[in-house]
Amino acid sequence: MREVVLGIDIGGTNTKFGFVDREGNLLGDYSISTAVHQTIESYLHSLADNVQKGLSNLEEDVRLIGVGIGAPNGNYYRGTIEHAPNLNWKGVVNFIELLKEYYSLPMAITNDASAAAIGEMIFGGAKSMKDFIVVTLGTGLGSGFVANGKLIYGHDGFAGELGHVTVRPNGRFCGCGRRGCLETYVSATGIKRTIYKLLADYNGGGSELASVSFNDLTAEMITNAAKDGDKVAMEAFEYTGRILGMQLADSVALNSPEAIFLLGGLAKAADFIFEPTQRHMEEHMMPIFKNKVKLLPSGLQNKNAAVLGAAALIWHELDSQK
Repeated sequence: MREVVLGIDIGGTNTKFGFVDREGNLLGDYSISTAVHQTIESYLHSLADNVQKGLSNLEEDVRLIGVGIGAPNGNYYRGTIEHAPNLNWKGVVNFIELLKEYYSLPMAITNDASAAAIGEMIFGGAKSMKDFIVVTLGTGLGSGFVANGKLIYGHDGFAGELGHVTVRPNGRFCGCGRRGCLETYVSATGIKRTIYKLLADYNGGGSELASVSFNDLTAEMITNAAKDGDKVAMEAFEYTGRILGMQLADSVALNSPEAIFLLGGLAKAADFIFEPTQRHMEEHMMPIFKNKVKLLPSGLQNKNAAVLGAAALIWHELDSQK
């Protein structure tokens, strides 16, 4: 009988989950609505029902040995979700304690970017590494820092918030309530904001993106425009890569990682984001670190990275106990 871990990725709109074996094979790939549930009790009841249905639908017998959860503002130390701005359940939610009503198994929770870093180490491109950084470029910018083979949580469980370092004092407004945070410039949403600033500066600039509304614009559309030689799209990637590269150079000075992995929708732009980021990172790098740090696409890029990362929390803990 195959042993599996239930990996759960909680998003503001939907929750994804699946069953992951020791080799990183995902058995079943499911989703339920998060937003429809106004209370955590209603949500957990629906989640448990759907997990049981998912187990029943598997083509082979499995043994569930743990539950890993990635969630916004998930606190690994306390087993809580704390003041998540995009969830209906406000304040501090004792998620692990409530989930124990349904499962008597090892459980762990952390934020989604930290889970992605563990997933990279267990199932992705960092299997042989002990010091690396994972940066997730989605709606916002998340990050996970691994040093000496261990994820850095900090004293309160919330370390590694690279997306909320200030890159422009009095810059763009951020959802965290501050201004000038990195993710307001470097993320799928951030590059959209850059596109519209450039369109305004150049009065359209002949860009094919000038006729697209902000809500309809996607990072994929910007990438395709850059492939077509759209000057506004190409300049947006240059601007985004410069800001990200400078911040990664600062991160290297603090952590001296072997590699930095980029994951998420904006990372799918490939060389349009990797080339300027690498160039500006090396340009701003302290001399002793130059040409030592690899900038790599995530080994989980075309997989369900969020679910694999959540499940990897448990597999990692089980490995640590050996």
